[in-house]
Amino acid sequence: MLKQYIVDAFTDKVFHGNPAAVCVLQKWLSEELMIQIAAENNLSETAFTVKEGGRYHLRWFTPSAEIDLCGHATLATSFVLMNFYEQDLPQIVFDTLSGDLVVKRIGDVYEMDFPAYKLHEMSVTDEMEDALGIRPLEVWMGRDLVCILPSEEDVRVCVPDTEKLLRLPGLILHTTARSMDVDYVLRSYAPKLNIAEDPVCGSGNCHTAPFWASRLKKTVLEAYQCSKRGGTLYCRIEGDRVRLSGKATLYAVSELQLADTHL
Repeated sequence: MLKQYIVDAFTDKVFHGNPAAVCVLQKWLSEELMIQIAAENNLSETAFTVKEGGRYHLRWFTPSAEIDLCGHATLATSFVLMNFYEQDLPQIVFDTLSGDLVVKRIGDVYEMDFPAYKLHEMSVTDEMEDALGIRPLEVWMGRDLVCILPSEEDVRVCVPDTEKLLRLPGLILHTTARSMDVDYVLRSYAPKLNIAEDPVCGSGNCHTAPFWASRLKKTVLEAYQCSKRGGTLYCRIEGDRVRLSGKATLYAVSELQLADTHL
């Protein structure tokens, strides 16, 4: 049997933030089995971690594929390891597809050191307006497509056409705007990963935080992901890195009933 944790990330309340499943392994499972577990969980991401040679290796899976970076599942994995496995660890360095990722625990907040995505501006197209139901003011591309909308209210009420989003460039689409209460708000849509909306997207803020830092002429920002569940992220820009901070809380612990032939 394999123990699995469900953690709500970027919040201190259950049923808020972004839930991620975390599996702490003795050795790697097959990639096929990890995708099957992620699909069965049907969360935006399931994280798998193995300690090898004194270092934790971390991989993230959506219900359909492995991805190169996931903020909330990294936070969730750090929460599990630092609370249930190695309580005295002040920080963890994860070996990942995106290089070494450092996570520090500061009280009940977890600070993650992530790469910032380089953005280049694109032309706003009629296809983008048609997919979103509103015309973006600007559009920027990194790994994901970032659409700057006229107002916070536009971000909150926008209901994209999922089928039309599939035809736009980028892995995930983020809508974002300036906010009166925090520095900016955003929402994240990932139909290409079989995720209608990612409740709180850490890697998305590795796109939006550098954009708004440049636009607002500041390096420390507070963001609110205004999905139905909602979540708060604290962002600090340091050169080509983004330090994302947030809280997490445990929702559930379960045992996966896998046959020995699977393990």
